[in-house]
Amino acid sequence: MVGIKSYGAYVPLHRMPRSVFGTIWGGAPMPGEKAVANIDEDSLTMAVEAGLDCLTGIDPKSVDMLIFATTTAPFKERLGASIIAEALDLRQDTRTIDVTNTLRVGTTAVGLAIDAINAGSANNVLVTVGDTRMGAPSGDFERAWGDGAAALLLSKDGVVASIDGDYHITDSFAGVWRSEIDTFTRCWEDRMVLDEGYSRLLPIAMKGLMSKYNIKPDDITKAVWDTAHDVRRHGAMARLVGMDPAKVQDPLFVNIGATGAPQALMMLVAALEEANPGDKILLASYGNGADAYLIQVTDGVKKIGTRRGIKNNLASRRELSNMGTYLRWKNLVTLEAARRPERDPTSHSAVWRDTKVILGLYGAKCKKCGTPQFIQGGGMGGMTPIRVCVICQAKDEFEPYRFVGIPAKVASFTHDNLADSPDPPSTVAVIDWEGGGRGVFDMTDRVPEDCKVGMPVEMTFRKIYFDRARGVQNYFWKVRPPRA
Repeated sequence: MVGIKSYGAYVPLHRMPRSVFGTIWGGAPMPGEKAVANIDEDSLTMAVEAGLDCLTGIDPKSVDMLIFATTTAPFKERLGASIIAEALDLRQDTRTIDVTNTLRVGTTAVGLAIDAINAGSANNVLVTVGDTRMGAPSGDFERAWGDGAAALLLSKDGVVASIDGDYHITDSFAGVWRSEIDTFTRCWEDRMVLDEGYSRLLPIAMKGLMSKYNIKPDDITKAVWDTAHDVRRHGAMARLVGMDPAKVQDPLFVNIGATGAPQALMMLVAALEEANPGDKILLASYGNGADAYLIQVTDGVKKIGTRRGIKNNLASRRELSNMGTYLRWKNLVTLEAARRPERDPTSHSAVWRDTKVILGLYGAKCKKCGTPQFIQGGGMGGMTPIRVCVICQAKDEFEPYRFVGIPAKVASFTHDNLADSPDPPSTVAVIDWEGGGRGVFDMTDRVPEDCKVGMPVEMTFRKIYFDRARGVQNYFWKVRPPRA
């Protein structure tokens, strides 16, 4: 039986109290806070973070297929999963797929993974889901939507939870949508969106699942389904399917927000963090129809080890209370143009040649003395390969060495107040990795006043700059203070 072998999640560090929006725009109060992706984060970088969390202690080369699910893909015509695969250090023959255009892409991707494993096309399938949906300023969606990501590794071996059944319905009902040219989510009137969409279709899938497998609501230990923008409807769903409200998983709305595509899987990760062997979990997700799955937790759930998951990500937070910073991060205001010349256009050939360095963060390790060394040059490509060891001077005696996950400390740093940066000042740090290797990286998710020589840092995959001339979003690794 196919099941979940591992899980992971990611929640951005910054959280914005919803009261800040009320102070600026007015309107009815909405409780809690929303998770806000930093200026250098998007659905793809968050999917990488969740994928790294999911693969903790697991050889990435064992993954046979990667699926990236999102409604906010950074490219209209470029495979996001291929970038994620490089960042996670998967094999080149790993199958990569993007799934998009409905809020239930996460559970749809799970279905595709199950089918691939049952068909023998793959043994281990990694599903990554991330979203950064935008609500128009002053509207309820601006306060309700949050950013986040989740990842599941599906397999037949060593599972922590088996997936014992599924049920699916499709419906062309369009309550919430975005066209190709829309930045913000559009919505029909609530009476239609909630009554004729969410509250009508999701119960059909859940009841259909329970009927198909002769399961009663009382047999379910924990019920997981995503929420609409009106969180009250999430709780009311329990009555519609005959479920004890005490068994319904916290939708994470108050602490993170409605994250769109990854929400159901983020809630599932939270449920698995607290699950016991034998628990039955009902997982459901809504969007132009609905998916429902029957999941049973195995003894393996107690052996999976530590993940950041939802619990630790929630505990690691920094409040964002400046509306100007939020508008800047979301590109909702026009800023003064940089007074320095534009960057040179991205060299596609240089980036292609150095993909292993840029996306995989690979350096080299001397076979003679064992010293790791990093090829500096970073996000623009064009690095000169290392041929001579800086320690023992051995020539052409190197093997590939990946620096992701290696502890590091700041050797020196600078705050640049003159650099063009949407999050000034621009902080650049020279870091030394444990065991050897030195590099220069931008620092993100930091408080400038807290930066110190010797402080520990960890690598994080981020956007570095957008080349307007070529329409290229460049990605590279940055450093940040360690999260919980």
